[in-house]
Amino acid sequence: MAFIEARSTEEALKAAAVVAGGAAEAARMPAHARAKVLSAVSDILKAEREEWARLLCEEVAKPLKDARREVDRAVFTFSYAAGEALRWGGPWFPLDAEPSGENRTAIVRRVPRGPGLFVSPFNFPLNLSAHKVAPAVAVGMSFLLKAPPQAPRSGRKLAETLRRAGWPDACGAVLSCPNDAAQALVEDERFAVLSFTGSAAVGWRLKALSGRKHVVLELGGAACAVVCADADAAFAAARCTAGGYGYSGQTCISVQRILVEAPVYDDFRALLLANVAELKQGEPASESTDVGPLIDEKAAERVESWVREAAAGGGKVLCGGARRGRTVAPAVVEDPPAGCKLLVDEVFGPVVTLEKVPNAAAGLAKAAEGVWGLQAGLFTKDIDSVLTAWRDLPVGGLIINDVPTYRSDLMPYGGSRLSGLGREGVRWAMEEFTEARTLVLTHHP
Repeated sequence: MAFIEARSTEEALKAAAVVAGGAAEAARMPAHARAKVLSAVSDILKAEREEWARLLCEEVAKPLKDARREVDRAVFTFSYAAGEALRWGGPWFPLDAEPSGENRTAIVRRVPRGPGLFVSPFNFPLNLSAHKVAPAVAVGMSFLLKAPPQAPRSGRKLAETLRRAGWPDACGAVLSCPNDAAQALVEDERFAVLSFTGSAAVGWRLKALSGRKHVVLELGGAACAVVCADADAAFAAARCTAGGYGYSGQTCISVQRILVEAPVYDDFRALLLANVAELKQGEPASESTDVGPLIDEKAAERVESWVREAAAGGGKVLCGGARRGRTVAPAVVEDPPAGCKLLVDEVFGPVVTLEKVPNAAAGLAKAAEGVWGLQAGLFTKDIDSVLTAWRDLPVGGLIINDVPTYRSDLMPYGGSRLSGLGREGVRWAMEEFTEARTLVLTHHP
């Protein structure tokens, strides 16, 4: 499978033509062959774990221990997809629930919708690409993956890995190209599916340009964690620290807003600040680094300005927020003013806000505010609160007794409202990439 550097729209569209031409070959590949490719990719990634981790560290400044976890997740994603490729199928059912269906039986198979266009972001250049590529291979779908411009070597290495594993050159390619060329690809009717992970502004604009394509959008959020009075405050504080500052907060489900019930607020506040104080800032290649630099200086400047805006409006900066180059010190902002960017937009940086709420119901009501709806966390032992939140919170995933930053690579994953459309996760993406085709058998006894 090729890695293609397209310097113009015309070169990018030539790559699209190759992938479109390979759609039939991919669809006709037997399940055992697709599973073999996926297993081989998983094995190669596992064997080259350290090489991959150091590459991610170098290209996107991911702390080395986080980079290793990303590789491990990708190893699992491809391995699990191999099993799903062998299990993939559709239902059989009789049609005689009505008289006209007597002696008729339906069999449903799912077939690829057509070639896929995948756009992957910088923050997980391996595993978020895997969440598009692995399901596509599992169902026999040709694809063109636009690699993040911040990680071209990772894109090239992934293409080489797929080629070594046996995925045909005509059935897929990884592409590096300018943004205007990417827009032309989105508008290209030869693609039947667009799967995009990135910012909400870009994602919804691309959907508007996508025409008749089936679109999957995995976008951002301003994820809330609600800590109730019956929660284990020490555990919740430790998990909110891990979820708020991992990879400098550059994940779409990073903890951004923490809402704490009044009876445990003071204890939780002290525990959170103690945990944050223990975070190690430094170079991403250091084994001890918890919080490294942001992806670029512009991002760091924006995060610092948002903290300053909250402070100017009356919020209290309990710690951090100062910038040095691309690095922002882990910040906790207490009682940020209504309408400030830290409350209404996705910070994508090492900042959490902290607010006291009178009760669990008030916390859940605050968590439901705004335009985002990716995931939320709820720390409680009360089943009524759990079921109420599951019913009422407009989010794609509710994580009980843990942070919204938790994600399993096999569960359905995606957002509501501005946070996205459709679902990822291996099997769920396989469904997004395919459509039902029904066969009706008529028996004449």
